[in-house]
Parts: sequence; C-alpha cells; structure tokens
Amino acid sequence: MQRVLKPRWTLMLTCFLVGGSVEASAPPPLHLSVSCSVGHRAVLPCSWRRLLGSVAPPACHLQWATPDAAVLEQLGAQRWEAPGFRGRLQGPGDRLGAGDCSLVISDAQIGDAGQYESFMVLEGPRGPTQVFIQSVRLAVHDHESQESRGLGEDLVLDLYTRHSERVVFQNRSGAPWAELWSRGGGGGERLVKRPQAEQLTLKELHLEDQGTYRVLDQHGLTVSTVQLSVGGSPPAASPHLGERAPTGDGVRDGCSTFFFSLLLTIFIHLV
Repeated sequence: MQRVLKPRWTLMLTCFLVGGSVEASAPPPLHLSVSCSVGHRAVLPCSWRRLLGSVAPPACHLQWATPDAAVLEQLGAQRWEAPGFRGRLQGPGDRLGAGDCSLVISDAQIGDAGQYESFMVLEGPRGPTQVFIQSVRLAVHDHESQESRGLGEDLVLDLYTRHSERVVFQNRSGAPWAELWSRGGGGGERLVKRPQAEQLTLKELHLEDQGTYRVLDQHGLTVSTVQLSVGGSPPAASPHLGERAPTGDGVRDGCSTFFFSLLLTIFIHLV
C-alpha cells in the first residue's frame, strides 16, 4: 500500500565536499533487499563512504524517500520525518559524519513495504550535484500460526503492534467474518486485553471457537492469522461438597460383595 507524504518544509540538500565533485569512476549505487515481520525492527543499511571514499564532508544533509515523497530529512540537529512514520524512525544521528546513513524503522507496518532511496547533494566547482546513494526494497510480512488447545483452556492472541485495531473471526463452516474485538471498544467477557501488553486472551475455549482469527491494522491489512483447533476433554470437575470418593476398605468391601453374589448364583444353578 502506498501513501503520499508531503513534507511541511524543504531544506536544500547540501554537503560541502572538500576537493571537488564525485569522480566518474565511483562505484554504482547498491540495490538491496530487507525483510522483517510486522511489529519488528527494520534496518535499511546505507553508507556514503562506499560512494565518496574516505572524504568526510564537514556538514551534510541526508534524505530518505520513497518514489512518491520524503520520509526522513536530517541536517545536523535539524530533523524532519513524515507523519505516517512519526515516532518510529531513527536516523544515523552523529554517525552520519563517519559514513553511516542507515535508516531504522521501528514497529514496522505492512504499509511500510516498498522502495526506499537515500540521497545527498554535493557542492562542487560546478555547483550542487544531487547524488543517489542507495536503494533498499523493504518487505514486511504478516504472522501466521496454527494453534491447538483443549476444551476449557485459554488462547493468547498476539497483536504484535500498537497499530493493530481489530480482531475478526471465521468459524470452520465458512460463515461471514465477525468482529470479536476493536481497540477502544473491547471484546466482551471472554476476550480480554492484557494490561500493558499487546495481547488478547480468549478464555475457556469451546468447540465453537475453532476457526480462523485475524488481527487487522487501521488500514484493514492483516497483521496476523491464527488457525485454531479445539479438542480433548474439559478439565475434570472437583467432587461436590459432602460427597466422598470410595477408597481403602470401601473398595475392598465392594469387591467382596460382588464375588459372594457370583458364587451364590453358580451354586443355585448347580443345585
């Protein structure tokens, strides 16, 4: 899914390169691929030293962008990030001067998948020149699992990310999907969100709970899919108060009575 992001302001992407412009023999930019699961951390690697060598510009402006819009801009202490990524991006910071221009996306979402490109603009004798450093394709995968539980047990559903908004369910008969839980709306007595954790607990499973559970984000994209089967017997109930299970002599007395009755029946038939 693509989103269009427009920065609130634009800075001139300028690096002052000592000794002139990039040589024509510089190596071509890399095209890398990175993958992670929803809710995990994605590292988009980047190093301008591969392109510029050991020359360290005294000041530079870095930009990461998708083909549609800017994602992150950094110029010294100044920093801008796109609203859709706000609070989830980590740029190189002080490491930029040492050649590290990597971008870290925390709590990765399905919608973050796509092509990312890093740029610098170098100031040379003929004026500023924009330099494409690197391209990284990010793939973000949803979670899939198969779970088996006994009757009366609990099922813990991971939400994986704070951006998960709904849980829907379809039983094994293929009935229409039904919403079981929504963030802020709750999920009834049996489906409870754990405090301070992105997890739900479905209590005391029934046979009717067998089927497919899906966690969806705010865009309706699938965060996780769980196939649940429920079987076995429910936990044994405790004896009622006032009732005692036969033990010891009571068991032996019962066996003696049974054998005496059997012998008496055989004797009567023989007579």
